Amino acid sequence: MEAVMGCAPDALLVAVVLAGVWLLVTVLRYVRADRGTRVSMRQAVRVRWGWVRLARMAGLTVTDKTPGLLAQITASKDGPAPTPRVLTPRIKVKPDRFGVIVRARTLPQVGLEEYQKSARFLADAWRCTRVSVLPDGPGRVVIRGVRSDPLTTPTAHRPTGRPPTDLTCWELGVDEYAARVCVSLANVPGVTVAGVPGAGKTSGVNKFVCDFAPSASVQIATADGKVSRASEGDYADLVKRMFAFCGDDLDEANALFKRLVELRKRRSAAIRDVLGVKNMWHVGPSPEWPLTVLIIDEAHTFFREYKGSDATTKRLAALTAENARLVEDLVKKGRSVGILVILISQKTTGDAIPTFIRDVCPVGLSFAQKTVEAAVAALGEDIRNWPDASPVTLQDPAYVGVAVMAMQGRPGYTRIRTPYVSDADAARVAEETSQLTADPDLCLDALLRSTGRTTTPLPSLTK
Repeated sequence: MEAVMGCAPDALLVAVVLAGVWLLVTVLRYVRADRGTRVSMRQAVRVRWGWVRLARMAGLTVTDKTPGLLAQITASKDGPAPTPRVLTPRIKVKPDRFGVIVRARTLPQVGLEEYQKSARFLADAWRCTRVSVLPDGPGRVVIRGVRSDPLTTPTAHRPTGRPPTDLTCWELGVDEYAARVCVSLANVPGVTVAGVPGAGKTSGVNKFVCDFAPSASVQIATADGKVSRASEGDYADLVKRMFAFCGDDLDEANALFKRLVELRKRRSAAIRDVLGVKNMWHVGPSPEWPLTVLIIDEAHTFFREYKGSDATTKRLAALTAENARLVEDLVKKGRSVGILVILISQKTTGDAIPTFIRDVCPVGLSFAQKTVEAAVAALGEDIRNWPDASPVTLQDPAYVGVAVMAMQGRPGYTRIRTPYVSDADAARVAEETSQLTADPDLCLDALLRSTGRTTTPLPSLTK
């Protein structure tokens, strides 16, 4: 008995010490957090403390009339029946700068659909701008409540300068619930990016270049229809990390497109002998066989139709027609050999980007647009059925840098806040990674020599 009594103070002391450590850690996290996260931490406390009562009012509880084992043992035959138990789902709450993430269990008759029906009520009770409910595995849901709108909160991205761990993932930014949005580049031949001037198109692509520049398994070429020289325009700071660049000169652009089509043909002929697969994405990009990205900014410059009977106009018309044919070849045939084309234009209507190119690109993003017709050209006819997500609603200056796209596996369209990358950071990354720049043609030559070949094998012919 004395031993038991002696252990009690020790156990109490341990409990007090553990409580003190927990309190100290919590206070330190609170002090070091930014202002928005502090508000969310206080919000998370209210969510935890009020959950049982709120769940009952929202109809997210279940009455279990079957008594538990203990109640069955202690109940007497002649006594009253055990009181039915009210079961409340268990939750875990995590705060961040935008709001709270609540992970909850489901119960019989309280599943995903019931949580989704209660989303509006939860938003009001938690003082959130919006609440979403998504499945989080068998028997679980994740409830995302945002207090401040991520779409109207400008964010900045500082490139780390480290190679990305996953070359198939293009991280665009965060959606309206502050969830990370990643687009898979595996087996994607083309991406279209549309939007009015100053809406954030080029900034979004700059982030792509800065994130992938530290990898020798990615090589980039650019045709920029807004400038005449590499020292001008939005890509001036990034040119050092590009193996090829041309401005609005149609002859130079035509030569670049021909060069890449020849690369596509050589890769198509060599891929089975060199990589042992039909599709490069089965083994992934490498420094010897890099993912080759062609960025075509102000794409309409290179595809526009020239009408006239004079010799100069006819020559320009022939050039733009050939440019369209060459880029069509890259988009339709470059996927399996690791060639990706990113086409950027103010609008992606058929007169800006030929439909036989645009409609083959499986990924389409649109920043702010002025007309519904431009939104339909960028995102497809179905955007008419989702007026709240239309890029036409993004013309307010607060939405500069916000894009709309259709995400695989999600209904409707997703709005995404893309972060801003400063010119200084872009220049720093390009300078630090310039030694990684390599011509994919020369990489292929080196790979062929390493396998005992000196020329690209001819494609096999079958009758």
